[in-house]
Amino acid sequence: MNPGCNIDYNTVLTTCPYCGCGCGLQLHVLDGRVVGVTPPKEHPISRGSLCIKGWNAHVFIHSKDRLTKPLIRKGDKFVATSWGKALNLVVDNLKKIRDENGPDAVGVLASARCTNEENYLLSKFARVVLGTNNIDHCARLCHASTVVALGEVFGSGAMTNSPTEFEKSDCILVTGSNTLEQHPLIGATILKARDKGAKIIVVDPRKIMLARFADIYLQPKPGTDVAWINGFMNIILSENLHDKEFIEKRTEGFEELRETIKKYTPERVEKITGIPKNKLVEAAKMFGVAERAAIVYSMGITQHVTGVDNVRSIANLAMLTGNVGREGTGVNPLRGQNNVQGACDMGALPNVYTGYQKITDEKIVEKFEEAWQTKLPRNAGLTVVEMTEAAVEGRLKALYVVGENPMLSDPDINRVRKGLEKLDFLVVQDIFMSETAELADVVLPGASYAEKDGTFTATDRCVQRVRKAIEPIGDAKADWEIICAIAKGMGSHGFEYSSPKEVFEEIARLTPSYAGITYERLDKELRIPWPCPTRDHPGTPILHVERFTRGKGRFTPAEYREPAELPDDEYPFLLTTGRTLFHYHTGTMTRRTPKLVSEVETGYVELNGEDAKILGVKNNDLVVVTSRRGSIQVPVWVTDRVPRGVVFIPFHFAECAANVLTHAKLDPEAKIPEYKVCAVKIEKKNG
Repeated sequence: MNPGCNIDYNTVLTTCPYCGCGCGLQLHVLDGRVVGVTPPKEHPISRGSLCIKGWNAHVFIHSKDRLTKPLIRKGDKFVATSWGKALNLVVDNLKKIRDENGPDAVGVLASARCTNEENYLLSKFARVVLGTNNIDHCARLCHASTVVALGEVFGSGAMTNSPTEFEKSDCILVTGSNTLEQHPLIGATILKARDKGAKIIVVDPRKIMLARFADIYLQPKPGTDVAWINGFMNIILSENLHDKEFIEKRTEGFEELRETIKKYTPERVEKITGIPKNKLVEAAKMFGVAERAAIVYSMGITQHVTGVDNVRSIANLAMLTGNVGREGTGVNPLRGQNNVQGACDMGALPNVYTGYQKITDEKIVEKFEEAWQTKLPRNAGLTVVEMTEAAVEGRLKALYVVGENPMLSDPDINRVRKGLEKLDFLVVQDIFMSETAELADVVLPGASYAEKDGTFTATDRCVQRVRKAIEPIGDAKADWEIICAIAKGMGSHGFEYSSPKEVFEEIARLTPSYAGITYERLDKELRIPWPCPTRDHPGTPILHVERFTRGKGRFTPAEYREPAELPDDEYPFLLTTGRTLFHYHTGTMTRRTPKLVSEVETGYVELNGEDAKILGVKNNDLVVVTSRRGSIQVPVWVTDRVPRGVVFIPFHFAECAANVLTHAKLDPEAKIPEYKVCAVKIEKKNG
């Protein structure tokens, strides 16, 4: 090395900012810039590998599009300003609207892309500073059904096992999860399990990549999940494959379940779902005879008006076969974003504090009142979609959005725009000028994952460190610092933190499931699964080992109900939406990563070959897709991944936004929208 050459190079261990797998990353830092990424071989999830997004997780950090200064709206334009002026404007407007219209006239959208510490501060900010429970985040749009249903049936609304156990499974049922594309490293573990002899059953309306490797692939009509799961259980009972000892000792409500599923014979299920009865029987038997069977699901199960019933049915199936509380079994919802589990854990929800401690429990409320030294609101707040409606109706006057992009991620985005434009004040805090930020009165530049310390919680409940590798870009600030600055500006105490570590220590004091986790332990142990009640507790990789969190698991039968909107003569196609391998959520990070853009540049509509012939279209032809809520123009991809009458559009792309088409019909319990089923028509674009 040249003695006169002063190169500042180091590596920093952190956690990937993309899906919920929780892969470890080594960031390579050269002269204050993150120049590369490598996966640590010792990490139990990534194990020396990454998906294509992970390998490129450093690229967007230094994008020329990064927000580097606070911006305030002047007419139709934004102008850069100082932090002092921007924060004063935010403080003055939030105080004025709160004081004149009441605390519930203001809402907060937290973020699955922010750290646990930042989501905790947003929960505290909403309740202490604003005086409202109007706080929610994108979990409402992905796994709210899981939180409600598993909380009811098991007593805990989280993944029961770890993906590292799948290699010990005898059978893995994957449904509503495009695992190889959306959670690639977990998908790779499933393939390793297959190589070791595990049977793989895939149930999905699309012939996803994993279906190629399945022992049995079933293709139900979208929105018929309760019917086929009940059909599975009907067959398992008929074949005497249920776990009688587990049912007797560890569950309640079995007789009610038995009566319900009697009606779901293979013949009836075939009529509802389109699954041939002989294939249904074969798959159910394969699952039923397995000693260790795991169920893996994601948003193809949850994003329905029957999302809670879908998850209840999955939990019923797991209990019926005794596949809970043992290694290589369990109910395993895969979280779609890096910290969506943690954001829920931190109480960024309208009805719970940290650790799912309910705001309806007076003792819990009093505990937080004592800790936070203020009187707290008792009424449940608004959810994401309810905030949109409240804005449209004029009840919600101001919204503080941190790291969320409802103008692309929420259903019926024409309605979302109407609500956001009607607000008296909108402040957006992000690292890029998102479609939502374009509507804001003030835009505050936050820091990326590489520019701050904190923790993320992966899909398997494992808490991991996020470590600062570089200073924030330009005048950007870490989100926790911005939240605290606004809180103090509004006259609140209890936000005088010196570091994220100090915030985490407060979280641990108030949250029994996190009580034993510390930064020092995470630095030594890499990842710790909650619940971890004490400093000497190893963490809990498998839930419900000897008893369910609620005592006994509760069988909760569900009847099949049709989706809220089905095809008809005017709108003859059924649209379902989702993601691609190469992009993430609303594309703010991946669409600023050239390698990922080169793989998939824009959106598309998957169309079955027979439907394409009837419409007279071929690959890359431009079509107009229209629902009762709006229209988009999008190129065609002719494929057998979708059956006749069904089309698929990824939602990442603003220029052909799938959520212009979707509707905001909600599951009545979880308040999650039905992204996976709506009716559309398709016409060839002329000229």
